Amino acid sequence: MKIYTKTGDKGSTSLLGGQRVSKDNIRLEAYGTVDELNSFIGMIRNFKIDAYDRNLIEFIQNRLFDIGSFLAAVDKDAEFPLPELRTIRKEDIDYLEQSIDRFSQKLPELNNFVIPAGSELISWCNIARTVCRRAERRIISIENATKDYYNVIVFVNRLSDLLFVMGRKYANENNINEILWNNNL
Repeated sequence: MKIYTKTGDKGSTSLLGGQRVSKDNIRLEAYGTVDELNSFIGMIRNFKIDAYDRNLIEFIQNRLFDIGSFLAAVDKDAEFPLPELRTIRKEDIDYLEQSIDRFSQKLPELNNFVIPAGSELISWCNIARTVCRRAERRIISIENATKDYYNVIVFVNRLSDLLFVMGRKYANENNINEILWNNNL
């Protein structure tokens, strides 16, 4: 099977179900940003991190594929039936929240904004966090997003919080002083 199909050469592509849309469609922008986020999170996985974090990232990357598939699926004007897709569940959100709480227990209280820097690993966490926030904005831009994608939006919102806390966790574990925002400079 060839990787290129040439079907998108004129600026359109297919959603799940076969519906053709322009490549600048908000749906493609949303799941393309989720795909970008997944790649950045994959960079975090390349570092020496503990087994819990590695398993957490594997879970997150799989859920992001689920979200991308869910965003690409539209029943309206479908040429063929949609495959059964895994949705984001409350348990998925709970796992992110439990991880945030687990990591936060060992961190000093935060009374100021943290500059996104300190090490390559910390920076990748923050790059992923900002892309995650963009993905959230793109998902919300989809018509009826708050109704149809509630758990997806909550999951992505928690994920950005988790990525921030992970950056702080890695700073703490590696004895790297957090760089706090100084609005007097």
